Order: sequence, then C-alpha cells, then structure tokens
Amino acid sequence: MSLSQALLAEFDHEMENTRKTLERVPEDKFSWKPHAKSMELGRLSTHVAELPGWIQQALQKDSLDINPPGGQGYQPPQISSRRQLLELFDKNVSAGRAALAAATDDQFGQPWSLLNAGKPIFTLPRAAVLRAMVMNHIIHHRAQLGVYLRLNDVPVPAIYGPSADETRF
Repeated sequence: MSLSQALLAEFDHEMENTRKTLERVPEDKFSWKPHAKSMELGRLSTHVAELPGWIQQALQKDSLDINPPGGQGYQPPQISSRRQLLELFDKNVSAGRAALAAATDDQFGQPWSLLNAGKPIFTLPRAAVLRAMVMNHIIHHRAQLGVYLRLNDVPVPAIYGPSADETRF
C-alpha cells in the first residue's frame, strides 16, 4: 500500500469530523472571541477551512513564503457566511484529497520549507509537513473551535466519541 493510500482514510475521517464542526459555526458570531488575544470565531473557522488546501501546496511546490520579499504577504480569504465557509472547506478538501491521492511515495520524503521573507522557518520532509502542519494543525484548531462553540451555547458535535451534546456518533 502506498503512503498516500494509507493517509487517505485518516484524511477522509478527519475532514468529515471537521465539516461537522464547521457546519455549526454561528454566522452571527463571526466577530466573537473569548479573549482579547484570541482569534475571532470567523477567522478561526476560516483558517480551519483553509488548511486542507495546504496539502496541495506542500506536495506540488518546494516551499511557501508567507511574507515574500518584494511581494504581498499571505492574505486570508474574507468569509462572511457559513455557506461561504463550507464552500471554501469543500473546495480545499477536494483539492487536498486529489493531491494526496496522486502523490508518490518518493514525494513524501522530499524536503519542503516554510519561509518568512525568504528565510526558512523550518524544512521538513513532506510527510512530516502533511502530518504536523496540515492534519495536526487542523485537529488543534478544530478543538479550539469546539471550545468557541461551547462558550456560545452551540452544541458541540461528537468527534472521537460522544460529546456532552451528542451521545451518538
């Protein structure tokens, strides 16, 4: 079994759980945040929706410069509705899944770098980038999003087992 085939089942499972969480984001709370240092709910949920698209970036390019010298730095998409949020997520899941399915085992061992103003923040094998900067990153922020939902009295979906709001999963 290829590495991409081994990762696809996990990817599909995590994306299903992530979509369940994003489906609950209340549109009227996009500007809400639990603390002055926290991201707004809309920005956090948009970031979660963006992350599956990073698979394509990590597998098809050698690096990403988040603040390229002489160029425009990263600009997150501006999302103002749950529909737009889910469309962004679905588009990125589709692109990420296609890139993952097409990847060769050799690609997973090749280095990939995250840069800031041309200077490396880190360089890792693509397999590690997919695991840490995509999958773990999604899971981390999805958990934060679950706390945001709880603090806004929005039922939290069951993810790896029952939640306080859903006993069936």
